[in-house]
Amino acid sequence: MPLPGFGGWHDDPLWASFYDWSVEHARVGGALWRLGIGSDLGLLYEAAEEIGRQPPASRVLDVPCGGGVALRGLRPDQHLTYVAADIAREMLERTMDAARERGVDGQVEVRVADVGALPFPDGDFDLVVSFTGLHCFPDPQLAVTEMVRVLRPGGVLTGSAVLNDTGIRFEPMRRVGRAANLLGPSCTGPELRSWLEGLGVTDLTLRNSGAICYFRGVRG
Repeated sequence: MPLPGFGGWHDDPLWASFYDWSVEHARVGGALWRLGIGSDLGLLYEAAEEIGRQPPASRVLDVPCGGGVALRGLRPDQHLTYVAADIAREMLERTMDAARERGVDGQVEVRVADVGALPFPDGDFDLVVSFTGLHCFPDPQLAVTEMVRVLRPGGVLTGSAVLNDTGIRFEPMRRVGRAANLLGPSCTGPELRSWLEGLGVTDLTLRNSGAICYFRGVRG
């Protein structure tokens, strides 16, 4: 039973709105991230810049897109296709609102999708981004497999997650998150590395920042 007032990700929980707000307010949000989870919010901004480096006609998948925080990396004149996928329709609506505010809505498509069975063909995307999402999925290994499957050879997978081995001080937070139905089983860094390497992902980097681990790799 989820803790009252939180809801699950199907329901667009209050936590999602707070997360979006914190990302969009760098000064205050950055301080809250440092205080609450010991993490550098600037690393999320840097990771999102991968989107802005994609050439015209590229296809980008953002899953789960949440409220659209990764759109900060998309340039208005980039001329690519940005597919925002999420299991919650409310999140997709918020993503489109954010896209319109940023003037990039002409490049954004929204899609209801379960990351455990992505409705896209093999090798469909040049870039797959998954920020603060992996720890929410009920089967993180299956989610990783699906994200790599839809990535073309030579394409990049990048994202961030609250992993199970990013510090014992964050274990109470992880337990509360699971009780609130906001966090799933997640995984450890070695497990994530093993899954990705087993799927042929190369040039793999994992970087811990407080409770969050940032990961990036290239599909071989």
